[in-house]
Amino acid sequence: MNAWACFLKMDLYIALIHHPVVNKKGDVICSAITNLDLHDIARAARTYGVKGYYVVNPLEDQKILAGQIIKHWTDGSGGTVNPARKEAFGIVRLTDSLEETLEQIRQETSSQVHIVATSARESEKSLSFAEMKEKLPHLDCVLLLFGTAWGLSDEVIDMADYLLEPITGPGEYNHLSVRSAVTVILDRLVTGCRS
Repeated sequence: MNAWACFLKMDLYIALIHHPVVNKKGDVICSAITNLDLHDIARAARTYGVKGYYVVNPLEDQKILAGQIIKHWTDGSGGTVNPARKEAFGIVRLTDSLEETLEQIRQETSSQVHIVATSARESEKSLSFAEMKEKLPHLDCVLLLFGTAWGLSDEVIDMADYLLEPITGPGEYNHLSVRSAVTVILDRLVTGCRS
């Protein structure tokens, strides 16, 4: 069985964390949900076979706004006009915390959830994409964590079983949008698994 076939047996989830994340000063904050992140990450997630895309934000007004956007595309006229967008939004779920997200995934899969954090910051603990791809066929359920603002807080990174290396380009500039980073990472982990 090739690595791609092994990957298809794994339950893959992603979570976009809005709290706790850090600002450019390193303070722990709660960031706002953006329309673009909802749309683009849902589409990337659905394209790469992700089972669920969790948007983690404890603020009620933010969840109401996100819920209205999701409803427009799943139950409203948006889904009628654009069925592909409806399908992508069908995997989006809203939760208050990472703990709630993990509990929902555990209930859905009855599996141990292996947490893989992502960060644009260098760390000695980081695994390369090649090292992570070697581990994927041996894991039943994986949750990839992505941080908004200036990235995941240390508290969240410390909860992870694995930390992925940062995405780097040919130069020193390193400030991708989170929706771009999600697509790059999914492509490197999923498509790159093909043998």
